[in-house]
Amino acid sequence: MNIGLVGCGFVADYYVSTLVAYPDLKILGVVDRDPARADHFATFHGLPKVGSLDALLADDRIELVLNLTNPGSHYEVTKACLEAGKHVYSEKPLAMDVEHARELVELAERKGLELASAPCSLLGETAQTLWKALRERQVGTPRVVYAEMDDGMVHKMAYRSWKSASGIPWPAKDEFEVGCTFEHAGYYLTWFPAFFGPAKTVTAFSATLLPDKGTDVPLDVDAPDFSVACIAFESGVVARLTCSIVAPHDHTLRIVGDGGVLSTHDCWFYRSPVKIQRPITIRRRTLMAPWKTRYPLVGAKAGRYKYRGAQQMDFARGVAETAEAVRQGRPGRLSGRFSLHVNEMVIAIDRARASAAPYAMTTTFDPVAPMPWAE
Repeated sequence: MNIGLVGCGFVADYYVSTLVAYPDLKILGVVDRDPARADHFATFHGLPKVGSLDALLADDRIELVLNLTNPGSHYEVTKACLEAGKHVYSEKPLAMDVEHARELVELAERKGLELASAPCSLLGETAQTLWKALRERQVGTPRVVYAEMDDGMVHKMAYRSWKSASGIPWPAKDEFEVGCTFEHAGYYLTWFPAFFGPAKTVTAFSATLLPDKGTDVPLDVDAPDFSVACIAFESGVVARLTCSIVAPHDHTLRIVGDGGVLSTHDCWFYRSPVKIQRPITIRRRTLMAPWKTRYPLVGAKAGRYKYRGAQQMDFARGVAETAEAVRQGRPGRLSGRFSLHVNEMVIAIDRARASAAPYAMTTTFDPVAPMPWAE
């Protein structure tokens, strides 16, 4: 499938670096609102540059657009792509407003186009292994989930020196103004509805603990840098997700079932080990065994991805899944309705502030199928 790439910023290098594993996906043009950045990116990666978004959308050879723009531009750019008859894979979030996200999904459906949104970590080996273990009832009926997406004190880190492979600086102002919930909550929030079905309610709290984040550039948006949410799923499972850029780094996940605990240490690593800890009874006491057993990972034994970064994720896997869905005439695993549901949860958490009132979800989706190699 021929692809057009919009947005040549920090994350774009990760997509191009992992797209090389999919020879059937070919980038025919890249564009950025900053022509100099587009020139640099195109030259560095040996890709053709396009003069404008309109020119890219006018190219009939391009079937799918990879929207890697700033989150505040996702809605506008995706809408233009859909109106031009292009399938779209968007970086997270689908939109910053739930009604805008809903509008995009309905537009894609009317035009018979595939629309999907990152993150695609649900398609990774760790997520698929956890899901397989749950289907096999390795820990019995799941009851409660504890998930952490804490990234440490980012404001004290050397983020001014962080650069992508092509030399693009980490967009500190954009990251801080979008907030940690929009940026990172989706890494686990894409797993939970696939595992446990649609969410019913979200009860959340969010706060801005460090308004200036230690940056030299004034921030125009007071986005939360801490959030915590309790999500009730229609299946009866309850998940607690904590997200921050203040607390010490912790990306652990624990799924507690009647027969034990499934866990992994980091959703940012596609081959993070999956472990099972089971209860034992000693005399009259029942407690968790001090040891854990590994549950075999499913999928190919891929090595490290060829890029530098704090994660080891196949960013292009969601693009490949979307292209494959189009070719096979089936709904994508990260379909528009599924992405909208995740987007609504993220928005409910981010906008909660101090209200802590239960938010009733308004969206749903059809069940998601596991990857064929994980069935």
